[in-house]
Amino acid sequence: MSEELPTGPKESPPAPRAAPREVWKKGGRLLSVLLAVNVLLLAGTFVSGGAFNKVAVYDTDVFALLTAMMLLAVLWILFYLLRTVRCPDTDAVPYRDAHAGPIWLRGGLVLFGICTLIMDVFKTGYYSSSFECQSAIKILYPLTQAVFVIVQTYFLCISAKDCVHSHLDLTRCGLMFTLTTNLAIWMAAVVDESVHQAHSLSSPHGNTSHTRLALELQRAGSPVGEDCSCNTAICQIFQQGYFYLYPFNIEYSLFASTMLYVMWKNVGRLLASSTRGHSHTPSLLSLFRETFFAGPILGLMLFVVGLAVFIIYEVQVNGERGHTQQALVMYYIFNIICLGLMTLVSLSGSVIYRFDRRAMDHRKNPTRSLDMALLVGAALGQYAISYYSIVAAVAGTPRELLAGLSLAHALLVIAQHTFQNVFIIESLHRLPPGAEPHSTPPKEPCHGLTFASLDTLHTLPACPPTPRLVGPSPAGPQGAGSITLAPRGHWRYRCLKDISLFLLLCNIILWIMPAFGARPHFSNTVEVDFYGYSLWAAIVNICLPFGIFYRMHAASSLLEVYMLS
Repeated sequence: MSEELPTGPKESPPAPRAAPREVWKKGGRLLSVLLAVNVLLLAGTFVSGGAFNKVAVYDTDVFALLTAMMLLAVLWILFYLLRTVRCPDTDAVPYRDAHAGPIWLRGGLVLFGICTLIMDVFKTGYYSSSFECQSAIKILYPLTQAVFVIVQTYFLCISAKDCVHSHLDLTRCGLMFTLTTNLAIWMAAVVDESVHQAHSLSSPHGNTSHTRLALELQRAGSPVGEDCSCNTAICQIFQQGYFYLYPFNIEYSLFASTMLYVMWKNVGRLLASSTRGHSHTPSLLSLFRETFFAGPILGLMLFVVGLAVFIIYEVQVNGERGHTQQALVMYYIFNIICLGLMTLVSLSGSVIYRFDRRAMDHRKNPTRSLDMALLVGAALGQYAISYYSIVAAVAGTPRELLAGLSLAHALLVIAQHTFQNVFIIESLHRLPPGAEPHSTPPKEPCHGLTFASLDTLHTLPACPPTPRLVGPSPAGPQGAGSITLAPRGHWRYRCLKDISLFLLLCNIILWIMPAFGARPHFSNTVEVDFYGYSLWAAIVNICLPFGIFYRMHAASSLLEVYMLS
């Protein structure tokens, strides 16, 4: 006679902070994605149409649409905060993702948000200085954007780790709409800056190729407020100030979009633990501890030299033809040296990983998956520009020094992006020193099961026969017990920290140059003469923003690599 467990009231063991399961998760995600796609296409139509004179869509229409989108997003964020912060529900946020919203990502969001607020102040002052000929929506837009930035930054800083389990479809749609609003603001800023760059080329100090390019673009684009003259000194300060702050606004929108996407992926997600994190993460105060100082010193040297090259380039590029060519040669030589060193250093990091016996982390991590997708996707912009430059340099005539430098620069850009992505992605998949691989938990919890025999429990495929901790046994998965980890101060980890800091500083200087106006693509006439002004301008204006975003996102990923090495 089989031994049975005592029968009684069949009560399931309570699951702490358990949330109700969704009937169909993909249906809610599909609904929110369709909403985002339609809103984004509508905003893209207005933004692209408002950039051309011959289209009957005015900049005031674009500002009105973006203002309405930001106000709706602010209302939803306030509703979310009141539901989860002021009136917390025990089932609203049962889990928090320890990997989402790291401190350096939130710090960058706050920094770029502050710069965006300064830009909004300059915009308000610029439009207010010519209030007689400006529409009221142009003054309302920067004020609304300032409110949107403040509310959204606070929301992301305190809620980026949330795994929401209430009002799932409404939360997904709200997050996707807010993400779409940031992308629409990003598109408007990129288009406005591109049109401004094209018109700045037609200044009296521009060279011949600049002037021809600007005249052709001027038939299509028009800067904001062209009908209003800006003659006073304070007006010109406001105008130049907010254009120089556009790169920070662009990066803020992209940073916020990535954090909102991770929150969207975490809606309805079940986690084994809501507080588990990396206790091994070093303090920010010990940034250069456990390094050989070679990487930080060499990176700082290239950073300072890069700033000097950028300043000289900006001063000389609009001068005489001889000075322009000297500035271009200096710019290309610095970039070739910097890219070559970054390529070799990235290769060295990949070689070091061949001797590293740390286990790979294969656990589900939406933040890491998004980082890898953004690194690969954003690199496509620089890949496209580089391949166009290679074709123009090889097939174009005549052969000259700038064509050779452009060809070498394009080849090194492709190599550097490829090897740096390989290094970063492999680094993000490595378990930190001292961390042991975790056993994979079952996909579905075993709460609520009632059985009459112990033999029945062993036949269930989704549940372990006895809940116990898995120790480092040689028979365990992947031979975890046979892995011998080096101490944290080992030379391999010191080299990896030096490599990550060197690449971080190099990516920052390579972000500063194009983000603040360096456009050798137009000063160097190799591509312009080969493809024509309109086609080459379209290629650069579409692909370059992705390249700029790649540099900043690579810098944030390399900071995470440093913290985990």
